[in-house]
Amino acid sequence: MATCGEVLVKLLEGYGVEQVFGIPGVHTVELYRGLARSSIRHVTPRHEQGAGFMADGYARVSGKPGVCFIITGPGMTNITTAMGQAYADSIPMLVISSVQSRSQLGGGRGKLHELPNQAALVGGVAAFSHTLMSAAELPGVLARAFAVFQAGRPRPVHIEIPLDVLVEDADALLASTPVNINRAGAAPSAVKQMTALLASARRPLILAGGGAIDAGIELTELAERLGAPVALTINAKGLLPSRHPLLIGSTQSLVATRALVAEADVVLAIGTELAETDYDVTFAGGFEIPGALLRIDIDPDQTVRNYPPRLALVADARAAACALLDELNRQPLTERCSEWGAARATRLRAELEGSWDAAARAQTVFLDSVLRTLPDVVFVGDSTQPVYTGNLTFNLERPRRWFNSSTGYGTLGYALPAAIGAWLGGQDQGLGRPPVVCLIGDGGLQFTLPELASAVEARVPVIVLLWNNQGYEEIKKYMVNRAIEPVGVDIYTPDFIGVAKALGCAAEAIDDAAQLQAALLAASDRQGPTLIEIDQARWMSGVSQ
Repeated sequence: MATCGEVLVKLLEGYGVEQVFGIPGVHTVELYRGLARSSIRHVTPRHEQGAGFMADGYARVSGKPGVCFIITGPGMTNITTAMGQAYADSIPMLVISSVQSRSQLGGGRGKLHELPNQAALVGGVAAFSHTLMSAAELPGVLARAFAVFQAGRPRPVHIEIPLDVLVEDADALLASTPVNINRAGAAPSAVKQMTALLASARRPLILAGGGAIDAGIELTELAERLGAPVALTINAKGLLPSRHPLLIGSTQSLVATRALVAEADVVLAIGTELAETDYDVTFAGGFEIPGALLRIDIDPDQTVRNYPPRLALVADARAAACALLDELNRQPLTERCSEWGAARATRLRAELEGSWDAAARAQTVFLDSVLRTLPDVVFVGDSTQPVYTGNLTFNLERPRRWFNSSTGYGTLGYALPAAIGAWLGGQDQGLGRPPVVCLIGDGGLQFTLPELASAVEARVPVIVLLWNNQGYEEIKKYMVNRAIEPVGVDIYTPDFIGVAKALGCAAEAIDDAAQLQAALLAASDRQGPTLIEIDQARWMSGVSQ
């Protein structure tokens, strides 16, 4: 007899799942009966939040859903923060958990790991949560989950399986096959209307987000055909290469870039929420789009949030960009303003370059040093100073090479487990083993420090770049600026080098760019993780000399 738990693993293999993150427990062991005989690899984090962050990082690099096996009760309460981050950034994640037997659901009898309503707990951080009431439902529910990942706005999906259903006879389901769905194409009538506005624009502009991450080639062609400057959200970095003459970076929160946006007469927003963490990171308000706004998104609800459009198109970003290009190539364009396009983008970049303060320049030198040493590197960031700076000053050559938790939900401790997942995702995509660095501060690292042991165990050569300023410096500045006496921000800083070595990692401290380069090269040759500690004060002092 094949149980429901065993058949689940078989069906996941059919959907191309190659990696699962989870911590086995008495309520999930039946999932592992099938996993042990499958081709799916398993990584054990040290906390379920770590499992979720690993799945998140895996999905961002591979483009495939990250999958977690989680116990009922505390396992689910632990992973909800990671689900919240993935939900905010539209990341595909499949969380499969156990739950009490069907006769005991909501019974309040004090059973092990019991929650009154587990599905309700995660409902706000999932596209949907489904309780499997019989094994026969399994193929249909998995098809629903992968429909969200493949054709909708990708977000976490939660499937909980009662303990008695996990062991149910499911032999009849072994013949089930995956259901694959194509994303929505672009409606011709809407494409014609949008094209007419874009073709007649004298100062067109493109705002692209993470929803367009697989449309880089088409987006670049579209920008070049229109002569339109392009601003990218943080999750869209790399859609245009760093030196492209039309790229204006991810600086939509800055006065100079907002002035350029205000000059545009037609603005195409594709795959972007137009939300705070990309367009108003200083929380000052004031981002405005006076021109005609055209929005393209896979989620119809999102097309009318934050900034109402003149026209909206619900479609896959790549399909929509192709359709717009085809239509534009069949008609003449209005003559563009002579001071627009590449000329205007060049002027903005020069203005921004002259505006960075000493701290931003020093932190950009830090990031540039990493990129020069490891040209194919993937940067996975936390909420920390170099990440905040890099979000504004740093551009990459390809997408899926820069992402962090300072966007959307804004969790601390994200970067280390997400970097582990990102490295594993790169292997599954056959990307030639790109190095992965974790950019994290001393405060954030203390949230998920034990995950270094997970990296050691899984032989994941993630490079942890620890930016140490001995506390929560950004929050301290915020308190001081608001005339609040700082409390709770000058936290105890442990001996990170000693802790990392005790967990089985290589670890060292560096002071300057030459030492950083040598440490990175040594780390890239190792089979396991490396922690490199950078003292903020010493780095700043060295760069300024």
